[in-house]
Amino acid sequence: MKADLIHALTDNFEAHAQQTENGIEFWLARDLQHLLGYAEWRNFTSVISKAKTACEISNQTISDHFVDVNKMVDLGSGSQREVDDILLTRYACYLIAQNGDPKKHEIAFAQTYFAIQTRRAEIIEQRLLDAERIAARKKLTETEKELSQVIFEQTGGNQDFALIRSKGDTALFGKSTQAMKAQWNVPSNRPLADFAPTIILKAKDFATEITIFNTREHGLANEHAISNEHITNNEAVRKTLLERGIRPENLPAAEDIKKVERRLMSEEKKSLKNLEPLDN
Repeated sequence: MKADLIHALTDNFEAHAQQTENGIEFWLARDLQHLLGYAEWRNFTSVISKAKTACEISNQTISDHFVDVNKMVDLGSGSQREVDDILLTRYACYLIAQNGDPKKHEIAFAQTYFAIQTRRAEIIEQRLLDAERIAARKKLTETEKELSQVIFEQTGGNQDFALIRSKGDTALFGKSTQAMKAQWNVPSNRPLADFAPTIILKAKDFATEITIFNTREHGLANEHAISNEHITNNEAVRKTLLERGIRPENLPAAEDIKKVERRLMSEEKKSLKNLEPLDN
């Protein structure tokens, strides 16, 4: 299929998008009928019926995606007549394309179009999740630096920081840092947090923030007191996670954060390169 035809079909489809008062995006079936190359409404309704069946099989509520409506159309005589139509969500349009006649080039395009759109959405979602995890890791790094500084301020040295952090890990996971490293196959020279899923990074950060606050608030001045505070806070966070059905030590390791950072940086460079103007 030629590139100009693909662009034309894409533009036509998106141009017919409308919105409800609540901002919900929809298409009218009679518009989609012509966009997908169906001359007869009765032939197109049979495709819609198949799409509704597919919607139901997917455990989706048909009425959420296919809404019967009536509209007035102009006749050649200047009068108007009421006809049946259907409001379709993007998902409904996708199902119709999947159940249409693949010999029609419009249908073939639509199937490819929605496949690309779905993949694009998945990629964007994964990028957002990766960015969230990177941000959580950086936040934990800063919070732990602050805890190290607080320990120095309160005790006159920060040589106990690693010990206090390790005790916090044991309280959070019910296992030592070394045991979790072995379970997650973390290299001995890498921090456990570099392989922790986002929720664990945020849990550790929250517990550490409380430790910082209470250490200053209550003037805790030795390793024993600060360790007990950190253990208590991690135990409290662990209890909350368990109550919500999340057992920290049973979560799988996440991808090495350094690999995630490199991948996002590479993708960003590619995106910027694609935006560069072409030389005349």
